Amino acid sequence: MPIYYEDASIRIHKVNCGPYDNNAYLIVDPSTEEGIVIDAPAESEKLLAEIGSAKVKAIVISHTHRDHILGFDVMVDALKAPVGCHPQDAHLLPRPADFDLADNETVHFGGQAAQFLFTPGHTPGGTCTLVGRHLFPGDVLFPGGPGRTTSPENFQQLVANIRERILVLPDDVEVYPGHGANATLKQSKEEYASFASRTHPADLSGDVLWLKS
Repeated sequence: MPIYYEDASIRIHKVNCGPYDNNAYLIVDPSTEEGIVIDAPAESEKLLAEIGSAKVKAIVISHTHRDHILGFDVMVDALKAPVGCHPQDAHLLPRPADFDLADNETVHFGGQAAQFLFTPGHTPGGTCTLVGRHLFPGDVLFPGGPGRTTSPENFQQLVANIRERILVLPDDVEVYPGHGANATLKQSKEEYASFASRTHPADLSGDVLWLKS
């Protein structure tokens, strides 16, 4: 499914890559063919095959869990575009990042702006990218629940960031996660509301589902 979404102002290529079923994304302004790439999993060649005439202005790394950067060197060597990553995660990259994904900062490509939302919890530097009504959260948020966490403190941090940074966005924002199917933010809000209406153990963490945990 190379082109997942297209209108007059934006074109989004969603490509499933590697042994961990990662999603990598190419987001392009069709009026200029300038774009950005999000994440560099194994089999990045699949995404590179989608580039065509697009001029990639930046490679954005949502977080540095290994499955999201297995194709890092291949991607960077092929595109020769600057790499952005949050400083809390950047030390795990195979080579240094070129710029920081600072909270609320933007990268422009064509007439589009990619805004970065710092949302730690899954990793210390986890960062979402918002382009218009399209949200690319990496492993911060999935249909059905948040990303996996390794401690109750990390879980509470992640849920707070989802609630305060993501669920405040409009209902019609579409969520493009780092693995699996898309969802609308309206769906995520409804699922979270069910979770928030119930009590939970203080040590809750790991793989949590909004409707079942």
